[in-house]
Amino acid sequence: MMYIFKALVAYLVFPGFLFAACAGLLAGWVDRKLTARLQWRAGPPWHQNFTDIVKLLGKETIVPQQAGLTFLAAPYAGLAASALSAAILGRALVAPLESFAGDLIVALYFLVVPAIAVIIGASASRNPLASVGASREMKLVMAYELPFILTIITVIIKCKGVLAVGQIVNHQINFGSTIASWSGALAFAAALLCMQAKLGLAPFDIAEAEQEIMAGTMIEYSGLPLAVFKLTKALLLYTMPLLLIVLFMGRDVSALWVVLKYLVLLVAILLIKNTNPRLRIDQALRFFWGPVTVIAALSVILALGGW
Repeated sequence: MMYIFKALVAYLVFPGFLFAACAGLLAGWVDRKLTARLQWRAGPPWHQNFTDIVKLLGKETIVPQQAGLTFLAAPYAGLAASALSAAILGRALVAPLESFAGDLIVALYFLVVPAIAVIIGASASRNPLASVGASREMKLVMAYELPFILTIITVIIKCKGVLAVGQIVNHQINFGSTIASWSGALAFAAALLCMQAKLGLAPFDIAEAEQEIMAGTMIEYSGLPLAVFKLTKALLLYTMPLLLIVLFMGRDVSALWVVLKYLVLLVAILLIKNTNPRLRIDQALRFFWGPVTVIAALSVILALGGW
């Protein structure tokens, strides 16, 4: 009974859903504040993202006439998957020895589900602009997943074939961070670009593209389902940098260093977002299947050679 209680606390409170959601919403505020300062604006207060979620919870949920249960269920699938991946990665940092075999594969699987939920929900709305957004999201997922998986393979090779997140952290504690090698540095660079696309941030915010297709995949969502999608995005803004810390910068996992590494990654993400124009979907495909895949494949070759 005590084990079940501890597991529920870990997955629902810390380091799971509640903690990850709060951290992600605060990271979203840093995003809005930094963006505002770069544009010579004041930016919102720290609690603005929390307020936005609460306001959406009180709004009416409008369901398109032709949409079915899938339209309403998709946001919750994405939220659950992102919360579970946050809990798996968080527990690996808090207690590396408690991670289970193959949890890296489970976490990577869960991190694909939010994008699939967006595609399914947008397609279920039957809105033409949402369909365009869903089509772009599908192509983008196919583009960045290949190099992203290659970067993960590099980490696995560097860590002697282990598939448990906790064991990857322990290996880096004993033998140094993955990023401190040629193969690790190249894999990290490719993974950072893939993460930008996974988060749906510029220059890869092609599926929403407010100025082109009026929010695309999100155009028909309102009220509670829209709040759930926004909360999922906040969770991913916490989870994806945490994944890079675990895989590439796991030598020192004390609380202070993890926070500092997270902030450095967050600033890097936001600088990329604010200094690059949105790409077309064909440009994004060529970018990920071209130079990013080449860099990721080269990192695998170097890792096999011991570099």
